[in-house]
Amino acid sequence: MLKSADGGLRPVPFPIGEPDRIPAKRYYDNDFYQAEVEHLWGHCWQMACREEQIPEIGDWIEYENVGKSVIIVRTASGVKAFHNACRHRGVPFAGGTPIGASHATAHGNCSKSGFVCPFHGWRWNMDGESTLVYGKHLFSERQLEDGDLNLIPCRAEAWGGCVWINHDPDAPSVKEALGPVADRLDAHHIGKLRAEWCFATEIPANWKIAMEAFMEGYHVMQTHPQLQHAVPMMYDSMYAMPDNPDRTPMLADPSLTMEENIEAMIVNMERLSEGMAGMLHAKEVEIAKSLQHATQGLPEDKGQAMMMWLGMVMHTISTQLKEKGEPIPDLCTVAQTDPVNAVEFLFPHYFLLPYFSSMSAYRIRPTGPESCFFEIWSLTFFPEGEEPEPVMEPTVLPYDSADFPPIPRQDYSNIPIQQKGLHATGFEFMRLSERVEGMISNYQRIIDGYIAGVPQDKLAKAITKLGGNFDGPIQDLEF
Repeated sequence: MLKSADGGLRPVPFPIGEPDRIPAKRYYDNDFYQAEVEHLWGHCWQMACREEQIPEIGDWIEYENVGKSVIIVRTASGVKAFHNACRHRGVPFAGGTPIGASHATAHGNCSKSGFVCPFHGWRWNMDGESTLVYGKHLFSERQLEDGDLNLIPCRAEAWGGCVWINHDPDAPSVKEALGPVADRLDAHHIGKLRAEWCFATEIPANWKIAMEAFMEGYHVMQTHPQLQHAVPMMYDSMYAMPDNPDRTPMLADPSLTMEENIEAMIVNMERLSEGMAGMLHAKEVEIAKSLQHATQGLPEDKGQAMMMWLGMVMHTISTQLKEKGEPIPDLCTVAQTDPVNAVEFLFPHYFLLPYFSSMSAYRIRPTGPESCFFEIWSLTFFPEGEEPEPVMEPTVLPYDSADFPPIPRQDYSNIPIQQKGLHATGFEFMRLSERVEGMISNYQRIIDGYIAGVPQDKLAKAITKLGGNFDGPIQDLEF
């Protein structure tokens, strides 16, 4: 299905010959973009919506990407998805506004009226079955067979509090594609998180440039100096100390007292919370601050003492939020049994950023070779019955708006100018660190696999290696 006519692999425009050198033209060449549209986006799992956006039977929402619109609907038998085109003459039967052209996300409920084409009034129920063809006698019998009238289904699976769609019926399941990271995130109760808010923006940059800004922490020192200044020892130990080859983060500065180290860690937490909300929620910061002076019984070794103090914070967050009715896991337990990274990338366009219990989420969709639509969610737990109303559409802002939280605002200051820099004379490729920027190479080479037509089982096996690969090395993808 993905192979060329002669059974071999397709040629890839501007292929990656050396894993630590990524050709610049992959970020703006139209032929490469069209190869992605045809061979990547048509065969991978895409995060289409959050499940809480379609809570009731008949609730539907539109997901649009690279010119393809899909309607996701909750039916009596579960979540389904349909390609958004009337079987008569192709008019979208719901929504239909291209992403980026409108600030609104089309959604509604079809339990009473079903779906109605705005052109000639053909109708379908929530299961995609034809219920009305106006002037039915005008059409030949061949045109009125179920296979020609019913909506065309799109593959959909629910996992992690989201609905995922795939245009390829032969692709492995979502969890098979993601691999063990899906089970680790399940242990953190990812499916029970709810959105507090969602921001979005159109950025004048290739979608991969936007993605790669979050695949390593090496940029923190310059891009997010407020974090570096709070705990410089921690970040320097991961990126600036050659005598720390395994890059184990130093959580405590030996030149400071334990009280001073804890104070610095809390400042870092406050700046993370201010910077991204769900990444470290204010309610978690308040609990940590309540333990600021809880130093009795800590070991003399300051690094071990900080680990123990953070364990106390996790235990207290778990205990206090569970008492409020939040479906939070035991953070100390899952940190040991199912650890997750500060950033988890779910191929090809979705990120989760956990710290304690809450998370931020990013989704990036291309709107052209040099533009993309970038959404950010703040996710947290709520007591059962006290969940907020679903966030149905993002608050859309200019990418340079001061209304964005500080951390993405700082990242957005780099992404558009990097896109310009890629066009500079003599800039042939990006030069990656094989030790901390490996995820960029790994996911880019998986994109090449899709474009070339590598078998789906090999691609799925390679994608599983992206779980936990944040700040990680270049890997052998085995294809």
